Parts: sequence; structure tokens; C-alpha cells
Amino acid sequence: MTSGRVTVYFAALLARTEDGWEASDTELDDVETLSDLADLAREASPDEDTVLVLIEQEDGWFGVVRVDGEEDPRIYVSDAAAAARSSYGEILLTDELLGREPGDDGADLDALDLDGTEDGEPDEDADGGAVAGSADAVPHGPVGDAQVLEDLGVSEKELRSMTEDALTEIAEALGASEVLETVR
Repeated sequence: MTSGRVTVYFAALLARTEDGWEASDTELDDVETLSDLADLAREASPDEDTVLVLIEQEDGWFGVVRVDGEEDPRIYVSDAAAAARSSYGEILLTDELLGREPGDDGADLDALDLDGTEDGEPDEDADGGAVAGSADAVPHGPVGDAQVLEDLGVSEKELRSMTEDALTEIAEALGASEVLETVR
């Protein structure tokens, strides 16, 4: 709960089978890493078919993780800055997705300003914004593979234009809206 408001999350797995899409809601409480999430998705499809993990924070952001068998997961996040403020979003925002070197989450000791002004405040440019190279710099807007659903009928342009009811729109495009609604 934040400022008297409850933050509402929804997460579901959509597994493509020979009979169509099957949906299941999923708890992400035990998921700590992208690898954990991919393993959870793989468990939903014993035949190594396509599995989509759909995550949304009400009025904030949505994410799609696609797992095809043993391949690396493909990820799309609608708003990285909003997702970065969420424990579930942090799972998706890997260093690779954000264009960082792995383990590049802190300042280089040689680059620290040791004149007594380092209060944990981010570096700022002349306009007062965070410097792009600072550890806290997460882009506003979408990140990841915007073509993650292209072969399933959702174009990059359509995915990037989705906002409030994105998961429903994705499910409709996949022909899975009825099964998704059963787990909502």
C-alpha cells in the first residue's frame, strides 16, 4: 500500500497448445529472477510450446515475456521507468535489456566525487535531469523486443501503442481473450 492506495498487479501465463491457448494465473511471490520466471513458464508447457507471461501494474506498465522451449526469454516492457519502481518490473529489467554491462549497478570507485557531496543523489545535467550514464538512469517508455508477438498477430506498432488495457488487447489479437478472462 502506498499513500493510501493499493497497487494492483495481474500476472498470467498463456501457453499455446495444439488445442489453442490455455491460461493460468500465477503467483510471482517466489520469483526473484528472470531465470525463475522462465522456468515457471517452461513448466506450463511440457511440450516446449510458446508460453507468454503477461504482467501488468494497473495504470502503470505492462510486460510480456515470451519463452519458446529452451531459448532465452524475449521481453518487452511498456514503460521501463515505471516498471523499475516495481518489484515485479525489476525482474524483467535485466542489465542486457537496459543496455548495461552485467554488474554495472554502481559507480566506479575511481569516478566518485569525494568532496563531501556524495549523498546518494544522482548525477544531474545542467537541466536538473539524471545523467544518462548514472546508475539510476532507466529510460522512460518502452524497452525490449517490440516484435515479441509479431508472428502471433500483434505488430510492433500495435504493441507500442497499447496502454491501459494492453493485456486484454493482446489476448484478443491472439484469440485467447476468453481463456485469459477465466483467470482474471
